[in-house]
Amino acid sequence: MTTTATTAAKAGAFEPEIVALCCNWCGYAGADLAGVSRVQYPPNIRIIRIMCTGRVEPNHVLKALQLGADGVMIIGCHPGDCHYSSGNTRAVDVIEATREMLRPLGMDGRLRLEWISAAEGSKFGKVVAEFTEQVRALGPNPMKGTPAAGRGATRPARRPGSSWTPSSTARECTTASSARSAPRAAP
Repeated sequence: MTTTATTAAKAGAFEPEIVALCCNWCGYAGADLAGVSRVQYPPNIRIIRIMCTGRVEPNHVLKALQLGADGVMIIGCHPGDCHYSSGNTRAVDVIEATREMLRPLGMDGRLRLEWISAAEGSKFGKVVAEFTEQVRALGPNPMKGTPAAGRGATRPARRPGSSWTPSSTARECTTASSARSAPRAAP
């Protein structure tokens, strides 16, 4: 834990939970390089590896926020360097549409799209630190713990003692994606 995070945790100050959806080829590799290079960044981030930022849908971001994340980062290849040709350019359009959905909910500033290559571990650390401070200044996610956030009557209750985890978000989002793309049986 960084000194700032340790001090804030001891003081009972708000520490944001941030989910980062990282492209397998660049964003995730950049995060790996940051770790191998021992780049210091806040421990508030939970990384979920995805194959391409072009696969991110608004429901992935909304689900992470509904389940209690205070901020969501999408980290992918630089424009023109996408391993799937144009996935990152598609991501720009999807993220802009998602921002428009979040604006009326008062969730401005809780979503960030960033381009980080596999060789930019130090940039990864810098971007995570900046976004953590930005979200910390915004305060806790206003949707956290409300029935509108997918808790209570709108969805089955979680087991006692369980809580939101990035892997549960990935599992739920993956399950939802698989269900949409599964072939339908003939009538």
